[in-house]
Amino acid sequence: MKKIKDIAGRVVALFMSSALAIVGGSAIIAPELEIWKSAALAGFAAIATVLQKLALASVDGSLSWNEINDAFGVQRDSKTAKTDHQH
Repeated sequence: MKKIKDIAGRVVALFMSSALAIVGGSAIIAPELEIWKSAALAGFAAIATVLQKLALASVDGSLSWNEINDAFGVQRDSKTAKTDHQH
């Protein structure tokens, strides 16, 4: 259950950071496209990429913290990763 909550929180953060990152550029490149649509497209594209990585990692029936971190692109040294998620 902790992994599900962690993934859900990260997905929300990923959506927001991806959506906010595209708003300025889309206003310049495609001013005819409504800003919320640009943001939604960017957020959903980022989420789809991460969900695909999570699905591929869980094909064996389990999903480790390292696989979750890898899917989200988290770069940690091995010592920090071990102490953060020993459960």
